Amino acid sequence: QVQLVESGGGLVQSGGSLRLSCVASQLPFSTYRMSWYRQAPGTERELVATISGDSADANYGDFVKGRFTISRDNQKNTVSLQMNSLTPEDTALYYCKATGYGFHYWGNGTLVTVSA
Repeated sequence: QVQLVESGGGLVQSGGSLRLSCVASQLPFSTYRMSWYRQAPGTERELVATISGDSADANYGDFVKGRFTISRDNQKNTVSLQMNSLTPEDTALYYCKATGYGFHYWGNGTLVTVSA
């Protein structure tokens, strides 16, 4: 059974940084596109960042504006999201997603709260 487990969320002050991680199990990790999404209360889930299996391409939501960096370690089945210059508008539940072969899998999310 595929599992995606996020970690690294927490409470941080505005302007601070957090690093999120997602560990995947029971899937051929290096062949899956990995993505981070987020969802704030009362809003739709939105794409934060996505990275190809070989890390050749990475894309970000317009709101990221150079503040976040997605990376992956295929040896450790891990995808990370380094988030800098956080603002209260970044407060949300952050989810990891794996996409490949017509399937997609989601983690349960990790909560990021940014105080003013």
